[in-house]
Amino acid sequence: METKKQISLEVVHANACGIDIGSRSHWVAVGQNAEDVKEFGVYSQDQLEMCDWLHSKGVSSIAMESTGTYWQNLFSTLVGQGFEVILVNGRQTKNIKGKKTDIKDCQWIQKLHSLGLLSASFLPDSDTDTVRTYSRHRQNLLKQSASCIRRIQKYLRLMNMRLEVVVRDVVGLTGSSIIEAFLNGEHQGEELAKLRHYNCRKSEEEIAKALQFNGRKDYLFALQQEWNSYNTFSSKSLIQICKLITC
Repeated sequence: METKKQISLEVVHANACGIDIGSRSHWVAVGQNAEDVKEFGVYSQDQLEMCDWLHSKGVSSIAMESTGTYWQNLFSTLVGQGFEVILVNGRQTKNIKGKKTDIKDCQWIQKLHSLGLLSASFLPDSDTDTVRTYSRHRQNLLKQSASCIRRIQKYLRLMNMRLEVVVRDVVGLTGSSIIEAFLNGEHQGEELAKLRHYNCRKSEEEIAKALQFNGRKDYLFALQQEWNSYNTFSSKSLIQICKLITC
């Protein structure tokens, strides 16, 4: 009869803890028994209570999943309290079989971490993380600005204001001047065409032909809203972010 082979694994982190991150609560395991698992809330006071409980259990090393953005505040609190914390990719901890529960998850993380089977994810330093936040926010503003421009072009087209045909950029020098004047009450194409910048390739006559307002007040209202949004998302906000990045 063939005997089963057993492989023993060395405990790398004797005082290990595993945390299953959640949006409304965090499950913490310091061992594999029922009394070694405890649930904590997500408020600042709850996080401090968690730190006190971990200190009382003699925990020195903690592994936690990188779940969305829910881990970030807890991670900072634990590091500030003197714990060694590693952030692990969820793919390393999703191999548990059977019915998944929060208790099983945190105990599985604790077991893997105690055996040294989890590798830490890369985390940038504080300065790099700050610049990354500004850069991502700037990218989001650029995307929202682009979406506003597309809707501005749509409402202009629906009002028979074919500005995109006669200017290369509807929010450039000529386009912006025409849109501002149009929203301020000037609806005559001949008058709007006089705002043409001297670098514009199209003549005043052709621009005037393209700007024949059909009188739709609902589209005019929507255009005003989109123009206000575009101004909010564009120049001033982006300049302010660029200054923060270069500081």
